[in-house]
Amino acid sequence: MSMGLVLYAVILVGTGLLSLADILFWAPKRKQAAIEERPSVVEFSRIVFICAALYGIYQLFFSKVNIGYYFPMILTAITVLTGIVYGLDKIIWAKKRSAEAKKPALIEFSHSFFPVFLIVLLIRSFLVQPYRVPTGSLEPTVLPNDFLLVSQYSYGLKLPATNIKFLNISEPKHGEIAVFHYPLNPSIDYVKRIVGLPGDHIVYKDKTLFVNGVEAKQTYIGPAVDIEDDNPIPVLKYEEDLFGVKHAILINPDKPDEGTYDLYVPQGFYFAMGDNRDDSEDSRYWGFVPERNFVGRAQFILLSYDNQSGKPRWSRFGEVLK
Repeated sequence: MSMGLVLYAVILVGTGLLSLADILFWAPKRKQAAIEERPSVVEFSRIVFICAALYGIYQLFFSKVNIGYYFPMILTAITVLTGIVYGLDKIIWAKKRSAEAKKPALIEFSHSFFPVFLIVLLIRSFLVQPYRVPTGSLEPTVLPNDFLLVSQYSYGLKLPATNIKFLNISEPKHGEIAVFHYPLNPSIDYVKRIVGLPGDHIVYKDKTLFVNGVEAKQTYIGPAVDIEDDNPIPVLKYEEDLFGVKHAILINPDKPDEGTYDLYVPQGFYFAMGDNRDDSEDSRYWGFVPERNFVGRAQFILLSYDNQSGKPRWSRFGEVLK
């Protein structure tokens, strides 16, 4: 975790706790004393907390900082805390309050939002979660700022905010687009296409993929552009057939072939590549993906936003990935 992210977390949590303390303890005392004005430090903390929260939302959806990696931990913590307050009130505190007494703010908040947090946590942990694509490594199949819907259950169910699998459902297959924790820095999530399974023999030479001696045949479609950079790069578009999974790839003829990759995928690991073959940082450069690092399978595009034009890509909404 970078120092900048640590500082951001300290500011967010610190101002949040100060604001919460005011709501629970200091504000009721001011009300009893007929004091309407908040102390300047409390007012300042509220403003900073709101700004920090809005900044976090921006980073989550529109920047390359993967705050989304920490979201499950935060969501789990909030769900547990509000659940404890909710449970204690049901078991102990509610019995001691008179029927006319008003619930304290924290208890009221927990009663209102604990079920919501719990439902969101269960859906995100065991069913689906969104993922924003930050780069063009999977062009033309997936574009920068596509928001993908990722099925959490595809590769097994894990305990929330952990990599501990308690139910195995299926394993990644050839041609599937998967989201996983980057092996060299698990706080970053990558999305790539799975081209090699445990035990597979992978050869990539002359910009052509071979898996267990079988060529993933490429059919020329026509000229295209790599849109990730501010200045689009002319490339060539092909359809690749990987064991029956047909998908588009981009090849840049102006980039030289970097040589031959000839390797075997170890047990418990996978080989992942981007469809933008000459502009993708993938298993060719940083190695294999451990099975435990998988988050889920990207199923379809939930929505899409073009940063350059500042407009949604309406035609991509709901597009099924293949």
